[in-house]
Amino acid sequence: MLRSRPIHYTSRPEEWSAVLHALGLVTTVNEGSWREFDAGSGRLALGAVDHGHPLDGSTVFAVEAGNLEEFARRTEEAGTQAELHEGPDGTTVQISADDGFEFFAFPAERATDGTWATSGDAHPAVTVMATWISPLVGLAANALSNIGARPRASDDESATFTTKNGGILRVIHGADAINGDLAFEYDGGLEPLLDRLRSAKIESRISEDVLYFANPDAAGGAAPASIVVESSPRSTPAPQPS
Repeated sequence: MLRSRPIHYTSRPEEWSAVLHALGLVTTVNEGSWREFDAGSGRLALGAVDHGHPLDGSTVFAVEAGNLEEFARRTEEAGTQAELHEGPDGTTVQISADDGFEFFAFPAERATDGTWATSGDAHPAVTVMATWISPLVGLAANALSNIGARPRASDDESATFTTKNGGILRVIHGADAINGDLAFEYDGGLEPLLDRLRSAKIESRISEDVLYFANPDAAGGAAPASIVVESSPRSTPAPQPS
């Protein structure tokens, strides 16, 4: 069982929690400086840091797996390095891709109904998207296949995968193998989501079928001004013949 769960670090956890709730995510863990949220598809962790911390305003690409030992074994068998780590906070798996990028798989917990699904209280149309930037998109995509992600779309500049909980793992081309920005996807017209954000007093706008909302981290100069919500491919209207 594979689930997407990027980690966003911020010195403004309260502001971010308000934004995520407006988007339709629900809090599932709230333990001081660490919070977790379920979307309709995918999950997101929020780690609180001090203003000026090197991670402030950044998102770390990460996943969850139901059985980490089995996950590591299958990933290794598929051809991607996966190493179990025992630390003070428990067991994790470090995945090392051939482009030099490294990320972690964390232990997943079942929902209250005993399944691996996200919370039924989360807005079903909202999806969390974790992004990995790589100069070698093909190698990065191969690593995602090897950890059990399901291919959805690809071209020379990007590759998109889905996970068991519907969350999205995306690779896009860039000069270095690094973590990308946090983003979301929405299955349906973006106007209702825009209305919810504006009702929560969150500055937002739609431009060319993409919704942009004010990034809470931008107030301290730690991050880009906006976070992106893209329309799901299946909800984007097909071009009309001229």
